[in-house]
Amino acid sequence: MRSCDVHTQALLQTNLTRIQQRIAQCATAAGRTPQSVQLVAVTKTVSAAVCGELLALGQRDLGENRADVLESKHALLAHLHPRWHWIGHLQRNKARRVLMCAEVLHSIDSLRLLEACERICADEGLQRAAFIQLKLWPEETKGGLDPGELQELLVAAREATRVRVIGLMAMGPLLDDAEAARRAADEVFARCAALGAAQEALFSGGCQLSMGMSGDYDLAIARGAHWVRVGSALYEGLKESE
Repeated sequence: MRSCDVHTQALLQTNLTRIQQRIAQCATAAGRTPQSVQLVAVTKTVSAAVCGELLALGQRDLGENRADVLESKHALLAHLHPRWHWIGHLQRNKARRVLMCAEVLHSIDSLRLLEACERICADEGLQRAAFIQLKLWPEETKGGLDPGELQELLVAAREATRVRVIGLMAMGPLLDDAEAARRAADEVFARCAALGAAQEALFSGGCQLSMGMSGDYDLAIARGAHWVRVGSALYEGLKESE
């Protein structure tokens, strides 16, 4: 695996530092500690070499949404010990491949999927953490669990011994108008946080929130996000070939 050039290394360090500082500022403004918010670097558009540079800069948590790419990068970067997050829709027929690589799942959206992951983890001797993805905006292109089914799934999840449900995940909708998109995202994040608070007792150790991406992670942190998933903002200025 080739290394990135000096220019790319410098850009990555600048971008990562800027985002880390912004996360800290948003957390402080919300009356929280900077350490209460963790960054998942979404790496689905960049090479394994760029992932390696992020790891060298101390960014351990990386996120992928394609099983074949996840497997490839997992193999190439195993010696650097990243913590892989699965951030895409998870099909049951690809669950074993994903679970062999990703330690954290951000997209459990049904009891059947949770049960399938539990069986696979038992077969393979794995322990995994998971977020339940909620559908809080009427978008056909996004999956997620209906909020009305959340309590039932959480009660069932308490029986799982291999897949530990640690929180809720939600995404703001894709809208053409940027300001409208931010208003809608803020509404989604507020609803997700409220649902997490209402079901807090069903989570061991409290409900963590996975919310926010490059264009709205500031809003997510203000609403209580513990994990933000940032991709494009990390790679500003990078050549497409990286």
